Amino acid sequence: MTTTRLTMAQALLKFLDAQYVSVDGVETKFVRGVMGIFGHGNVTGLGEALERSAGDLVYVQGKNEQGMVHAATAYAKQKNRRQIWACTSSIGPGALNMVTAAATATVNRIPVLLLPGDNFACRQPDPVLQQIEASSDYTVSAADAFKPVSRYWDRISRPEQLIAAARQAIRVLTDPAETGAVTLALPQDVQAEAYDYPDSLFEKTVHAIDRRPPAAQGLMRAAARIAASKRPLIIAGGGVHYSEATGDLAAFAEAFGIPVAETQAGKSALPWNHPLNLGAMGVTGSLAANRAAAKADLIIGIGTRYSDFTTSSKWAFQREDVSFLNLNVNSADGAKLGGEALIADAKEGLQALKGILSQKGYQAGYEKGELAGLKSEWDSEVDRLYAAEHPDGLSQTRALGVINEVISPSSVIVCAAGSLPGDLHRLWRPAEPKTYHMEYGFSCMGYEVSGALGVALAEPDREVYALVGDGSYLMMHSELVTSLQEGRKITILLFDNHGFQCIHNLQRSNGSDGFGNEFRHREEGTGRLTGDYLPIDFAAHARALGAKAYKGRTPAELREALLQARKETVTTLIEIPVVPGTNTDGYESWWRVEVPEVSSSNKVTDAQRQMAARSKEARTY
Repeated sequence: MTTTRLTMAQALLKFLDAQYVSVDGVETKFVRGVMGIFGHGNVTGLGEALERSAGDLVYVQGKNEQGMVHAATAYAKQKNRRQIWACTSSIGPGALNMVTAAATATVNRIPVLLLPGDNFACRQPDPVLQQIEASSDYTVSAADAFKPVSRYWDRISRPEQLIAAARQAIRVLTDPAETGAVTLALPQDVQAEAYDYPDSLFEKTVHAIDRRPPAAQGLMRAAARIAASKRPLIIAGGGVHYSEATGDLAAFAEAFGIPVAETQAGKSALPWNHPLNLGAMGVTGSLAANRAAAKADLIIGIGTRYSDFTTSSKWAFQREDVSFLNLNVNSADGAKLGGEALIADAKEGLQALKGILSQKGYQAGYEKGELAGLKSEWDSEVDRLYAAEHPDGLSQTRALGVINEVISPSSVIVCAAGSLPGDLHRLWRPAEPKTYHMEYGFSCMGYEVSGALGVALAEPDREVYALVGDGSYLMMHSELVTSLQEGRKITILLFDNHGFQCIHNLQRSNGSDGFGNEFRHREEGTGRLTGDYLPIDFAAHARALGAKAYKGRTPAELREALLQARKETVTTLIEIPVVPGTNTDGYESWWRVEVPEVSSSNKVTDAQRQMAARSKEARTY
């Protein structure tokens, strides 16, 4: 056996550089590169290796550890999990900054490789700067915080441990059912230690991501379940995209007359104007989809994890005899809601089911014109909201109507948190797959700008728009600078509604008078944050960072700003002041939050009674 003497960090990079995946015979280099911020704990180990022996791996300098992991996650999501970035940080706060983003990736089933620096394995410099020093367990470090949010976690405390750990990491990262954040904690001394690694570790390795076919008996059960239904409804999740099964979904729905509702991750699986696309499902759903769900006798979940927003906290499905068929590559998701699980790749499962149901001559039993009527009514409602004027200024739904009209159908919009996800899920009209990029598994504030950078890195030929509220932008906009550094233009559409208005609305709808959610000065006399709104010039801030900037205060001004932004060659921000509270509300949906049973406010106790009554109507599974 031939060997090469390398440091552990050098060997890790050489290994990553040799990994490829193959899907349907198409081979792709799996690790595009490394995003990082250097500090003690990684600069002299992994940093030196990146500087001198990175192979074909590209290095991107992040500006915030959480932000760069969001960018890496968005990249992998846009690439349908076929290519990833690794992310490296120092120990202590640098590492812990990545934990939130690690959870975001894991919840969304998106692969990302995290390489936080760690304490000295030898424990001789003790304690080191930023070491936690857990007195009850001296093996614990900041890197242990990644354990609950990682699908695989390991600490490389000897250089030869990398051989097994690296292979396990790639196994999980390339597994469609198990993927998520993978963390390899790298003690700073071990990164620099040398070992005679077998050359076989660095040979080009192609990991075949085989499409899992459905088991014969499971397929028969699933087909029988559908054949017995009269009012089935498909809920399309992110798995439809990751499997590249959007065409198969359309063919399946059309063959049997089955309507489709979409989750946040599944949206754009069908064009908005497809006659069987009833729009968004659940709490942020359309009237058409929610009404169809209430009367459905079978829910066919395809690649969805059934979050409470999708199911309206298990309230959306009103028929006593409703049942569930879950086509999913992940058995845990397949078992949800007590459903019949068909464990398979979405494309494989849809094609197989279509063949059997065609032989049976199956057709859904909706009345003639029923689905067209639901869709037409909802399309008219979207038209109304897109045209809605407000006496105090620009409404949020009007602004979205202008944006949807002006930007190219091939452009990608990116969003994650606040009131915008609800409006976009209900109202946005995507014409092409993969043009709607919503992180709503974790709904992580701060994902938007970073995520847009990741999408721009993944799809350099598309225009990419980050739709972000002022609250989320203030939490994290640092990768705006990285987009300038990398020459990857993104357009940031910043909706300024003076605070965390989504939660402000939720708060007031459950008995509160409104507290602590708007960006206001502290008022003299009361001592509360109820004074004037804080005046923030976001356009000026963006210009100071090096971006171009415009303002869109009216529909006409916004339209012109969008047209001008399209001509710019660098990252551009459009500040869009919108009237607070002009977002959409629920359409025959419900979301369970807990309201205090005891309060000095009658409004709160009234809201609690209403919430408790609705909770009793929700199904238990």
